This record gives sequence, structure tokens and C-alpha cells, in this order.
Amino acid sequence: METINIICVDDQREVLSAVVRDLAPLADYFNIEECESAAECEELMDELDADGEHIALVISDHVMPLKTGVQLLTEIADDSRFKEVKKILLTGLATHADTIKAVNQAHIDHYLEKAWDGQELLQISKQLLTEYIVSQGLDYESRLAVLDAPTLYKLIQ
Repeated sequence: METINIICVDDQREVLSAVVRDLAPLADYFNIEECESAAECEELMDELDADGEHIALVISDHVMPLKTGVQLLTEIADDSRFKEVKKILLTGLATHADTIKAVNQAHIDHYLEKAWDGQELLQISKQLLTEYIVSQGLDYESRLAVLDAPTLYKLIQ
């Protein structure tokens, strides 16, 4: 089974831990990485790409030191290596202008406000991971237990 990565980015350790805890049901099928800054995320993405691993989903906070989540997600969207990466902005402090930039420039797939509902984050992640796997032509059968069945059905019919 190919390694497919989910990267979670937040400068607050307790928030990062909460995101990873909400995604725990996916951990047997996907590699879940934690980054505490945009720079750490970019370095990790470069390493994973160099190793030929898939990066399916990046979930990022917005307000972080040095580089915001919108800036990070925009750079990911603009990098030809990562065009297919699904993106979630998870924040409580984005302005209306930030949100517009996230949609128009970062091409985010979903926006969630803090405090988020863990089941909603998990469900959205499953939908986006299903979309990624099908779009990349990857084996979905070995991950059926955690993919979103309605999304999968819609995409493969």
C-alpha cells in the first residue's frame, strides 16, 4: 500500500494535538504528520515529495508567526508538485479578506472555524482524501473502511 500523508499545521501544540486526535481513525491507513510552522510544513513536503510519497491533505491554522496559513496554502496551490493536494483552513481569527484570499488564491477545499466539531473535521477529511485517491488513480479498496462511500460512489460510477 502506497504511503499517503496528511499534514496538520498549527503553532499551538495543544491545538495540533486536538486535530491529530480527531483524525485518529485514519491513522491505520494514512500517515499523519504534525508541523508547528509553515516553514516546517514546507520542509516536510519537500522531503516527502523527494521520497515519492503522496501528500493528500494539508490542514492549516491561519494565524502563525512568520507566515500565515493562507500564505502557506497559496504557496502549496502555486507549486506544480502539489496541485492536487487538498487543503483545509482551520482558524478562528481569519478576517473576511483572509477568507477571500484563501478561496481565491489558495484554492482551499474547506474552511472550518475554531472551535471545530471533531466529527465534522473527520468527515470532511474523509471526503477530501477519497477525492484525492480517486483523482490520483490510487488503490482505494485497501482503504474502504475509512473513505467516504457516497463520494467514492459518485467518483467511480
